[in-house]
Amino acid sequence: MQLDTSQSSMFVLFVGEQTQGDISLKNSLVEQGLNWTIARVASAEAALSAPSDGPVDVLVVDARLNGGDGSKLLARYRTEHPETVRILLLDEKAEPPDTTSMEVAQRLLSHPLRAEELVETIDGVLELRTLLDAPALKTFVGRFAQLPAAPELYLELTRVLNDPDCTTSHLINLVSRDPATAARVLRMCNSAYFSGGRVVSDLRSAVIRLGGQNLRRLVLASEVFSDNSPAAAVDREAMQQRAIRSSELALALLGDASADLAATACLLAEVGKLLPGVDTTEPGDATSPASDAPGYAETGAYLLGLWGLPLPIVEAVANQHRPSRSGHRGFWVTGAVHVARSLTCGLPVDEAYLASVAMAQRLPEWTKLVVSEEVA
Repeated sequence: MQLDTSQSSMFVLFVGEQTQGDISLKNSLVEQGLNWTIARVASAEAALSAPSDGPVDVLVVDARLNGGDGSKLLARYRTEHPETVRILLLDEKAEPPDTTSMEVAQRLLSHPLRAEELVETIDGVLELRTLLDAPALKTFVGRFAQLPAAPELYLELTRVLNDPDCTTSHLINLVSRDPATAARVLRMCNSAYFSGGRVVSDLRSAVIRLGGQNLRRLVLASEVFSDNSPAAAVDREAMQQRAIRSSELALALLGDASADLAATACLLAEVGKLLPGVDTTEPGDATSPASDAPGYAETGAYLLGLWGLPLPIVEAVANQHRPSRSGHRGFWVTGAVHVARSLTCGLPVDEAYLASVAMAQRLPEWTKLVVSEEVA
């Protein structure tokens, strides 16, 4: 389903220096019959103080703002105005943004911005909200007296790793606060995926071997698949192994900063299965009876939204079986999660989707990555 944005007025605020394409963008929106108000301010400070007749529906921030002001502005809007669609605008030939910027932006677009691309992007974000706002899904989740707890240590590690003064000692001290998590991280560090044949027996060596981002992902896997959360009778160990394998493949599929988002989404792809009664049927499984319960992908995405995880992760989990539903023009986080999950879990790959984003020719190469890992 595609939302009809033309039937509602919208206030779109651009933040950054005026471009030659501003007038043509406005004219193109008018030609499409869109009743949108377009405004521009030059700085983050002006965006926060600019008077308007109503709330900002869409915030488009130029990544070239000085001193990280763009990321700070997006982060502030995420906290204070979560209903606003947040877009980060990049130069086509610029270096990829850092992880912080990508976590606070809901979409990444490039200069020069085209009207149809802007409309499709907004539609995609709003459609995801509609999917996760379904009354049946909210009723299903709302009947649980206790939900799986948000991964607090993972979220704290995320904050620490975004600090330029972060040290190995900071990471060790954080993980050491929870001996059970530290023990699980050590065990996973010594698994075939990370050990390289060398046994690690202390947390400091494990942190140095893994690096900050790998440590963060293992902590996430440890917290989410612990025995402390209310769950149906699921094989947590098998889920955790699938999560780690698909996470590693997702890192290989995306070569930029967005790879970390895809890897994290893969770790959380089956989190919806931790709620009893959810439909765990996989695509193409004709042996399971039809169920009226919400699917684990949508349920998991709803839970991640409650935890406050970045929208690209929430969207990738929700659309892991139907990547074309994301509405993203290129092969990004949702596409990488779909391919990584499908190949590592033996699920069908949407080859029509891959063809639509000009990535179908890469599928044999990606399949070999999984086969070589299994042989090793």
